[in-house]
Amino acid sequence: MLSPQMIFSSSTSFFLSLLLISSVTFSHGNKAFTGTYGVNYGRIADNLPSPHSVVTLLKAAKIRNIRIYDVDHQVLSAFKGSGIAINVCLPNELLKDISVGEDRAMNWVKENIQPFLPGTKISGIAIGNEILGGGDVELWEVLVPAAKNIYSALQRLDLANHIEVSSPHSEAVFENSFPPSACTFREDMLPYMKPLLQFFSQIGTPFYINAYPFLAYKNDPQHIDINYALFKKNPGIYDAKTKLHYDNMFDAQIDAAYAALEKLGYDKMEVIVSETGWASHGDENEAGATVKNARTYNKNLRKRLLKKKGTPYRPKTVAKAYVFALFNENLKPGPTSERNFGLFKPDGSIAYDIGFTGLVPSSATSSFLSFKGIGSLYVTVSISCAALLLVVAL
Repeated sequence: MLSPQMIFSSSTSFFLSLLLISSVTFSHGNKAFTGTYGVNYGRIADNLPSPHSVVTLLKAAKIRNIRIYDVDHQVLSAFKGSGIAINVCLPNELLKDISVGEDRAMNWVKENIQPFLPGTKISGIAIGNEILGGGDVELWEVLVPAAKNIYSALQRLDLANHIEVSSPHSEAVFENSFPPSACTFREDMLPYMKPLLQFFSQIGTPFYINAYPFLAYKNDPQHIDINYALFKKNPGIYDAKTKLHYDNMFDAQIDAAYAALEKLGYDKMEVIVSETGWASHGDENEAGATVKNARTYNKNLRKRLLKKKGTPYRPKTVAKAYVFALFNENLKPGPTSERNFGLFKPDGSIAYDIGFTGLVPSSATSSFLSFKGIGSLYVTVSISCAALLLVVAL
């Protein structure tokens, strides 16, 4: 048996890695989110670091929660033994097939989830992304059956208590959201939203919302105070019905979701932000898309989340959010802003400083990987060597 001195010695980091790997087990209950801060790891790009390097980056930044938009096996394998909670996604294009029968859901889970457990900490499965309110009404109709089939498959495999089944929504599901207390779901959403909420309430799933003050400001810069959107000092807004004051839009968007849920009888359901962020670059008509504003929003958001406090309407429910996104994604379609939400550049350096350490210094041109090790040690290895060492150690 290793002594504490041996385990924590800076010269025995390999044994520490083994200890960490052997201690990775499922948590009890649906604890899909560790702490309050997570990041979306989007990969619509052809210039990103390897998944193994991404694991090193996340560990150095102490980011313990990520979301991906598929079940890429290379990514899931790279996260083995990392201890990082990863929420995967059943892609939109598979919903119809999975909704047909539980056998198809079972096959999908056995192929894409079960083989990676328990080494890879798969904490949740998102059923599609922004389905309700999107343009494909046929997907609205199959969302609940698909979610139920995936959950049923997890139950049969004794995984339902460890892997959360959810579905993130865009702000398009709401009729209105200002002031927060007035928020309601769109009438045409209700035949699909009500059964989904009923099912999620039964299995203990939170309500996930993609909340972007950036998009609200971009669409109406004449009437929205940018300081209110950026967590900076501002007069804020007053909700006359609840007599609550809001000094930032992020909290207001969360409480708007709580208000809409309450109106349908789900006042106990937790709201978690599945996406939020700010673009560092955009087209001429994309107001506010600057590096300065992106840095300000993400720095202030991180500070706000690390305080582990609630919102004005739900002060005892700690706010949690996944930031969009880990990297700029150069192949994403749409306006320029869509390709510039990253906290990090494709080479792994920081896009702007909010307190994280990149894979390489921002001014460096070499492909070297620096990260803080155990104690005060700094280890520098090339990205390719780091990936090889991680494969051996994990």
